[in-house]
Amino acid sequence: MLDYGKEAVRYDASRGGEPRAVAAAEAVCSLLPAGTGALLDVACGTGLVTRRLVARPGLRVVGVDAAYAMARMAADRVPGGIVLGDSRSLPFRDGTFDAASAVWLLHLLPDPDEAAAVVGECARVLRPGGVLVTTVDKAAAHDVGSDIDAVLAGRPVRAPVDGAARVEQYAAAYGLTRAGRTRFLGHGQGRSPRSTIEDLRRGWFTSVPPDSPLAARFERRLAELPDQGARRPDPQFTLQAFRKSPG
Repeated sequence: MLDYGKEAVRYDASRGGEPRAVAAAEAVCSLLPAGTGALLDVACGTGLVTRRLVARPGLRVVGVDAAYAMARMAADRVPGGIVLGDSRSLPFRDGTFDAASAVWLLHLLPDPDEAAAVVGECARVLRPGGVLVTTVDKAAAHDVGSDIDAVLAGRPVRAPVDGAARVEQYAAAYGLTRAGRTRFLGHGQGRSPRSTIEDLRRGWFTSVPPDSPLAARFERRLAELPDQGARRPDPQFTLQAFRKSPG
């Protein structure tokens, strides 16, 4: 897993910036029930999406992130609205929020137990009838059928902790049921051969250690592809909403 404290300074520019944040915030809001008042943005990162959520009329937003450098950047964007805290043990009382969003979080967790713990914490801080909105199947979204995907097809792939079916199981264990689904474009997230090589070297592909023979083989094959700096199509990310029982 990347060190998101160190990653903070380059996070926005390397992940689509404002266009992606706008798309993500609009998609989250499309799944919120009418009358939603208080939203918790879990693992808010640099606050780029959080700031867009705050701009929605009538919505009061609190962001929480465990990485100090990320939370500090978010606090500059959302003054007074950011809390330092772990998504596996949220620093809020039961039933505090009408909704919670967890965008690009569950896929980062090392195992299903931790992912389930995050879903459970989100359920705990929701009021009866509240809604959790979370991304699912993030890794799969990046497979757009490009020549880069063909090169990477042989890499080891673990069962994703944020697979849609798994997340539904986590949610059901805490009394949450499916309440909606949408997709949005991951602006600026399309891979180029050059950026993919850089990601391999940074350890972005967790199943391919940067100094391994497999990584070296992928790098050689990626370097042979045409248009080294040209990004392939952007991914489409999926958001799933789950509602807490009203009583």
